[in-house]
Amino acid sequence: MLLSISSTKTSASSIIWNDYGETRRKSKWRQQVNSYERFAEVYDVLMEDIPYEKYVEWVTNHAPCSEYPTLLDVGCGTGTLSILFARAGYQVSGIDLSESMLAMAEERAQEAGLSIPFYQMSMDELEGFSEVDVAVIPIDSINYLQEEQQVKETFKRIYESLRIGGQLFFDVHSLYKMDHIFLQSPFTYDDGEIVYIWYTEKGDAEHSVYHDITFFVLDDDANLYERFDEEHYQRTFPIETYKGWLEEAGFSQVYITADWEEQTPSATSERIFIRAVK
Repeated sequence: MLLSISSTKTSASSIIWNDYGETRRKSKWRQQVNSYERFAEVYDVLMEDIPYEKYVEWVTNHAPCSEYPTLLDVGCGTGTLSILFARAGYQVSGIDLSESMLAMAEERAQEAGLSIPFYQMSMDELEGFSEVDVAVIPIDSINYLQEEQQVKETFKRIYESLRIGGQLFFDVHSLYKMDHIFLQSPFTYDDGEIVYIWYTEKGDAEHSVYHDITFFVLDDDANLYERFDEEHYQRTFPIETYKGWLEEAGFSQVYITADWEEQTPSATSERIFIRAVK
C-alpha cells in the first residue's frame, strides 16, 4: 500500500546519503494515496526473498485444486502468486487496491498465456464474489490495514464470499518482527540498477511500524538515478486476536503455524501463517 511519492534525479556517478536518517513523517497517514506507479516498478525487488513456491505448496497441501478449484488472491500485487496458482491448476481471480499493480499483473498473466480476471478494490470492501473455494491474503498484505475494524470487516467479507467448507489462507508479521526486527533499520540494497535505503520508526499504535524507503532507479539513457520516496505504515495484532476475529466472523476451524513451515509459533517467529475453514 503506497502512501506517498516524490521524485528527483541524481547523477549515477554520485549518490550521496545525507538526510535519510531524519524523520519525514510528523503525523500518522490518514488516507490511502492511489498513485502506485513508481512502487509497482520496484515491488518485486522488495519481494525477491519471498519463497512464493512454499506459499503455493501450503495452499495445495490443504486445499488441492481438484477439490477446491476456485481461488481468490486478495492483495494480489503484481500477480506473481496469481500466476503460480493458475499454473498449479486453480481458477484464479485477483483483487488489489493499486491500479498500477493490477496493470502489471494483467500484463504478466497475458505474457504467461493465462486468463486471470483482476479487479480494483480494497480488501475490506470486497464484494461481488460468492461460493469461492479458497481465498488467500498473501505476503503480510493484511498488515497494511490500519484499524481493527478494517481487519474484522475483511474477515467478514471473505467469509461471506467463501462456500461452506471453503478456506482462507493468510500471513502476518509477528509481534516480535514488528517490535524488534523492523526497528533494527536501516536496511540497504544495491544491485547497480536499483538502490534503496530503508528506515523504520515505531508506529503510533501498539505493534505498528512506519517504513520510510528511498529508491534510486537507474535511467540508462540519461545516466542518472531517478529518486522516489515511499512511506508505508503496517500494523499487526497478537495471534489470539486474529483467531478471535476469525471466529467472530464465523470461521469454525483456525490453524496457526510459523515461518514457512508446519511448526508451532515461538517467541522469535517472524511470520505467522493462519488457515481458517468456513
